Amino acid sequence: MEFTRRQSPYWSARVAVPSLMLQVVAALAPAALAHVWFFGPGFIFNLLVATLFAVVGESLMMHLRGRPPEHALADYSALVTAALLAFALPSLTPWWVTATGSLFAVVVAKHLYGGLGFNIFNPAMAGYVVILIAFPMHLNLWVGPRIGDIDYEYLSVLQTLKFTLTGTLPESLGFDAISRATPLDVMKAGLNNMKTVTEIRANPVMGDFGGRGWEWIGNFLAFGGFWLLIKKIIRWQIPAGVGAGLLIPAGIMYLIDPGTHPSPGFHLFGGATILCAFFIATDPVSAATSPKGRLIYGLGIGLIIYCIRTWGSYADGVAFAVLLMNMAVPAIDLLTRPPIVGHEQAGDSP
Repeated sequence: MEFTRRQSPYWSARVAVPSLMLQVVAALAPAALAHVWFFGPGFIFNLLVATLFAVVGESLMMHLRGRPPEHALADYSALVTAALLAFALPSLTPWWVTATGSLFAVVVAKHLYGGLGFNIFNPAMAGYVVILIAFPMHLNLWVGPRIGDIDYEYLSVLQTLKFTLTGTLPESLGFDAISRATPLDVMKAGLNNMKTVTEIRANPVMGDFGGRGWEWIGNFLAFGGFWLLIKKIIRWQIPAGVGAGLLIPAGIMYLIDPGTHPSPGFHLFGGATILCAFFIATDPVSAATSPKGRLIYGLGIGLIIYCIRTWGSYADGVAFAVLLMNMAVPAIDLLTRPPIVGHEQAGDSP
């Protein structure tokens, strides 16, 4: 009788990195289609540019490090970074702005720390913050949703492509005609002008909870996120922590004064809350690893988002919240790691 012998290691991962990354991309696909439906083809162009420069940056860094580029490209992590960055950018974003964020995300935030598995910051959010600081004007070019009676000039596919490549609009159009403030911007500006939440919600960009069009994108992101939970690609602690950290203070402040504090539903469906909870904060490299640590990490992100939205100068605070909590991950993991069997914990009696 012959027995099959295996060489070490004898244990193999249930899900390989390429498969995991592709499933994350698949979970994002419905929301991406909804984004194109409501806000035009600019998302596609942003995704193509971000992917191109993420792949170029990945190949260049692997070559400079003396390693085969195909090994890094085959794990599809650059594609996930590009997709998350595309979701964070307005539909009308010139290619050089998207390229700057994508290259910084891959070259600096990822490979200068050692590549996949060693980066301490979420690459997509690091790239977005660079764009926010270097090109703040271009992050105001959000278009209005293709829904309802919103007074808005819609650009064709060719006009959108021309703006992506050249940064120029048709002669008959100005930025005021083709761009609209996001629901979070409308809310923050209105509150700063001493308007009540009820008055602000009369704006046609507002929906049942968040913004019109944005609510559907959030629903599809939630469906994709729950699918990742069912597949056990992500764990429940971080999404639950982000939701609790944001919605609990939002609910308390709303109950105290609903006239000057938006409802928890607005915070949930406004901005990138759902995208953050299921796809950004759950990055397996830059997030906390222990069960208790993941919950604390998510709670911190949600609380910082609420603080920035309420008292900060930015309408949304997802990127800054994630990067700040990325810096706290080593301490969180150290303080929440489970005890090793057979070892005494600090303070235990002999």
